[in-house]
Amino acid sequence: MKKVFVAVLAVFIGIAFVATVFAQAPAPETTAPAPAPEKNAEMKGAGKGKMHHVRGQVTAVDMAAKTLTVKGKKGDMTFDLTGAKMKGEPKMGDKVRVAYMEKEGKMVAKYVRIKGAKKAEKPMSPEKAAPAPAPEK
Repeated sequence: MKKVFVAVLAVFIGIAFVATVFAQAPAPETTAPAPAPEKNAEMKGAGKGKMHHVRGQVTAVDMAAKTLTVKGKKGDMTFDLTGAKMKGEPKMGDKVRVAYMEKEGKMVAKYVRIKGAKKAEKPMSPEKAAPAPAPEK
């Protein structure tokens, strides 16, 4: 009985050592190698830039030139509003949040949100729109 127990114990110990060896082995690469650093840097410049956000107060608006100047923590920043999504038109003194990307040295706004601007209300059902008449006595 002792010999059988020693043999089974030896098999379990052998399996434990083999399993740890396989767990430490690196997985074979099945994907294509990463591009060279020079190519990777070129790809970043060609693709979409990183989206930035700024909060601040509107100091100037020129809808003819489609520009908006916002005073934030980093000072005055001027944004190009061409193609920006806006609900309403920002006015001087409004507090806004602007999402923008830097393209060709300009800050191009993707959207402008005016703080405190009310969202469009959903139409009420006829039952809720008119109060129920009071019962007569």
